[in-house]
Amino acid sequence: MPIQKLKVGMAGLGRIGKVHVHNFLHQTPRAEVVAAFSPDPAEITWGRQHLEPYGVTLYDNYDKMLEHPGLQAVVIGTATSVHAEETMMAIDRDLHVLCEKPLSIDVEVCRAVAQKAKTKPHLKVMCGFSRRFDDSYREVYDKISQGMIGRPSIVRSQTCDKYDPSGFYVAYAAWSGGVFVDMSVHDIDLTLWFMGEDSVPKSISAHGITAVQPELKKYKDYDNAVGIVEFHNGKIAYYYCSRMMPHGQEDTTEVIGTEGKLSVNINPQRNFVNYYHSGGITREVPANFHGRFGGAFVNEANEFTASCLDNTPLPLKLSNAVKAVEIGAYLQEALVTGKQIHFDEIGRRIEKAQL
Repeated sequence: MPIQKLKVGMAGLGRIGKVHVHNFLHQTPRAEVVAAFSPDPAEITWGRQHLEPYGVTLYDNYDKMLEHPGLQAVVIGTATSVHAEETMMAIDRDLHVLCEKPLSIDVEVCRAVAQKAKTKPHLKVMCGFSRRFDDSYREVYDKISQGMIGRPSIVRSQTCDKYDPSGFYVAYAAWSGGVFVDMSVHDIDLTLWFMGEDSVPKSISAHGITAVQPELKKYKDYDNAVGIVEFHNGKIAYYYCSRMMPHGQEDTTEVIGTEGKLSVNINPQRNFVNYYHSGGITREVPANFHGRFGGAFVNEANEFTASCLDNTPLPLKLSNAVKAVEIGAYLQEALVTGKQIHFDEIGRRIEKAQL
């Protein structure tokens, strides 16, 4: 008896889109990729070579792909600027949605997506925060839940990309929302997961520099930035994001509790091989995010598919994705203005008197 398969359409065949389509096509047994969309002729050409042989129908119009016979779900890996619109269009067509982060760089738009999703509770609508599906981070969450480090009080987390001299990140900054929304949103999501999704910011501050890509200044963005979020529940998060690493991807996290500490990837390495030679000891690290989180993306694809087919709860709430972008946007504002932002106990922004 053949297994039931979720019929999936893929939106976007760029860098992240190719990751998703490969996972759903080759590493998600309960899913069947039946359609794919891209507005880019070069990506359509790629699809003819890599997708059509598997029976995937290609579209250069997103609305037409949504009409594909039997389509049940859409995976969105297009540009951030259209994530929200494409998600809401899919919801309107009664389709499940897995959307790459963030839903939008605009907090109000994020809220509008979450509100629309609430009108159709039978649909599974999820924002893809890949670290939630990483085995190491899941073990940290389990150990926190078991009380093994007491009360988690401090999170130190970073997202650091390998330096790209091509100018890609400068062009990307025009619409990315800034380093905190684009990069640290992962670390913010982890903070809410580990410290409690009801955590309410008390104050937010940030500082940044353009150490290697001064062209970022025209977009009010930075290649290195640090941010601090103080929460009303007596906890603090410290974030560092960078696009300057010469050696490769370096994403690390520490959760410090009242009775211990947990860390993930403090000594980054691509595998368990160390090369001992006359110049010292060499340990390679992943070159990019996929080298570090490739397995997490596979878990994400399979768990989203299972949730759609079995009508089981999603691994994370859409409201959390909204809150992560909200905090990221405040961090970005603090970064650009140089001013600390304050909030009351229920999250309303307040202005403090200047002495």
